[in-house]
Amino acid sequence: MHVIIAGAGIGGLTAALCCAHRGLQVTVLEQAETISEVGAGIQIPPNAMKVFEALGIAGLIARNAFAPEAIECRMGESGMTLFNVPLGDKAQARWGSPYLHIHRADYIAALREALEAAAPNRVRIGAKLVSYTQNDAAVTAHLEDGTHISGDVLIGADGIHSSVREQMLGPDKPVFTGNVAWRAVVPVEALGDNVPNPTACAWMGRGKHAVTYGLRRGALANFVGVVERDDWKDEAWTATGTREDALTDFAGWHPSVTSILNAVQEGHLFRWALFDRLPLKTWTGGRAALLGDAAHPMLPFMAQGAAMAVEDGYVLARELAEGQGDVSAALQSYQHKRYDRATELQAASRANAKTFHKRTWLGRVSTYGPMWMAGRAAPWAVRGRLDPTYGHDVTADAR
Repeated sequence: MHVIIAGAGIGGLTAALCCAHRGLQVTVLEQAETISEVGAGIQIPPNAMKVFEALGIAGLIARNAFAPEAIECRMGESGMTLFNVPLGDKAQARWGSPYLHIHRADYIAALREALEAAAPNRVRIGAKLVSYTQNDAAVTAHLEDGTHISGDVLIGADGIHSSVREQMLGPDKPVFTGNVAWRAVVPVEALGDNVPNPTACAWMGRGKHAVTYGLRRGALANFVGVVERDDWKDEAWTATGTREDALTDFAGWHPSVTSILNAVQEGHLFRWALFDRLPLKTWTGGRAALLGDAAHPMLPFMAQGAAMAVEDGYVLARELAEGQGDVSAALQSYQHKRYDRATELQAASRANAKTFHKRTWLGRVSTYGPMWMAGRAAPWAVRGRLDPTYGHDVTADAR
């Protein structure tokens, strides 16, 4: 079986690896002339690491990653700790796999290296898919340069602006959330005494929040900040903002946050508008299917968007390999097994925005007060809320 995958991001490369692991032939089409990721960090939660362990590449993925000591929540201005959930061996035993942070460029490089070892020369650069056709025997991807490639399956792993999804289901209708995200990566040596804790830390504030964590074995500090504002509606990840605007947004915040903004080089502070999308009714059409952000784009408030794409890739490859040649049925089975989980996490990510951004005194006390109490009286309960997400294991799912 020949699987064509549009998109060489985290989801597309993972899907290709999972297909190759199952003995399927793969071709990955990437429209960019080079495969690279702009400087930003990403979290690899235990549920995603289980897939890489099953593929035998967990060590490669972890090679340049950072293992946080805890998951914590703090108030943005005062720095007061609401809760701190230690990670390490106990958490790994509870969830079955480690929790890591990684630079996106390192993540992509590790996946490319693994795919090249498993299925050499299967990524085509500068191959922009513009449309596809299909019949009972095959599906054909038509490229911008006039060439085409045929196979048994076409997977749209081509992100939130997926051309595969648009042909399959028509234009999407994103809704601006009223939130704008900032991101930056700086060397920790530039932060002096204000290096953030070696944790995955969410900082809560009035109408805004931030997340800080380490990258590249702790040599870099990653920052993501989300602010409620309506004067920026560019969804592109490559748009830059000014240090002055970012510092204004986080004025009065803890030095562990503002020191990162002060240290970032001009031109390396990015911002993008956050748009929400309703769940799709279907991810498949004949021999074509969607995966990752193309199927279920998520707001970043659960740090599960890429992890869901990783899980998708494993389940997709398994269903195709075990589907006895019935491609359409295998793709429908893939959607059936993935739809509820992805849709639930889409909703949870949307709900977290309200939790993170309490503006009123009453809202802050009623939300963050119980967090503070649970963090001290029942830390096991805080950890337990993460179990359904982090403890999930697609590699152990029964058919």
